[in-house]
Amino acid sequence: MAVSVAVAGMYTLTPTLSSFKHPTRLFSRADFVTKLRFPLSLRLRASYTAVIDAETNSTESIVVEKEVRNSSNTLACPVCYDSLTWNGGPGLSVDSIGGSSFQCSTCQKTYVGNQTHIDLTATGGAKTYGETMPVSTELFRVPLVSFLYERGWRQTFSVWGGFPGPEKEFELMKGFLKPALGGNIIDASCASGLFSRLFSKSGLFSFVVALDYSENMLQQCYEFIQQEENFPKGNFILVRADISRLPFVSNSVDAVHAGAALHCWPSPLTAVAEISRVLRPGGVFVATTYILDGPFSVIPFRSTFRQNFSQLSGSYIFLSERELEDLCRACGLVGFKCIRNGFFVMISATKPN
Repeated sequence: MAVSVAVAGMYTLTPTLSSFKHPTRLFSRADFVTKLRFPLSLRLRASYTAVIDAETNSTESIVVEKEVRNSSNTLACPVCYDSLTWNGGPGLSVDSIGGSSFQCSTCQKTYVGNQTHIDLTATGGAKTYGETMPVSTELFRVPLVSFLYERGWRQTFSVWGGFPGPEKEFELMKGFLKPALGGNIIDASCASGLFSRLFSKSGLFSFVVALDYSENMLQQCYEFIQQEENFPKGNFILVRADISRLPFVSNSVDAVHAGAALHCWPSPLTAVAEISRVLRPGGVFVATTYILDGPFSVIPFRSTFRQNFSQLSGSYIFLSERELEDLCRACGLVGFKCIRNGFFVMISATKPN
């Protein structure tokens, strides 16, 4: 199956972007086979043209040949982190997950998939027990908010937050994600799956997991993909999970993306530590968020007060560039990079090999 993707010219946000270069190299079949975490069965040849210099618009064709298979062996029990056994057929997909179940051999828990997604939260399957999350998390479980997210809510990020818009954000992040191309990717806190769907349709990843805590957001994502003709459902699943307890085997994920989400997480440290755990050596974490810099960043005890207040009130947590870099470093990620525009920042960090 041949997939060709033409990448448009890079979007220059600020002079900071032009000073950042993404090195180019040719990826061989052996490179990708070594890095993939899926059993090998399906050979896929993909070619794409990537812009490698925002100033000169010089390009180079990269041909990738990889062998992958849709597999459930990356999914893990959110209680004990052991691999789950799936009772379904040979291919895990959004169409095959409904009515299927996943069994943990260690704690004996069973997780059942419904029409739209599989619930892999720690409370998945519990009949009466549940936990209330902070306001910043529960807000997105409201059906109206989920419905409006791609129907006006997300567009406001560009108006007052400096976000360049989904298409341009996607082009920017592909430069950061280059080491993970051909592998599997988790779109964490995916909301209604805006970027999850772009990842899947791009053909640049072997498997895409759209992950969110909100059942209604996942329902919206499912409805969107049902409305799209020829959507590649075979390499796509929706998973309900807690960002602080990711249901994936350690060292099994090639890339994690979190779009406009980090500031909503109850504990960014816990979440990024979990992301670091599931990333394979060399795996990439890319995120966009709002940034808090400037004169307020030098106020004594500002960080401690803000963090404590945020945890108590359930409000959003906005960090400075230095704090974001320190957060990644504290969680074992290296090679921190960022692109900024106003309150918008896109960051990237890598798990050491």
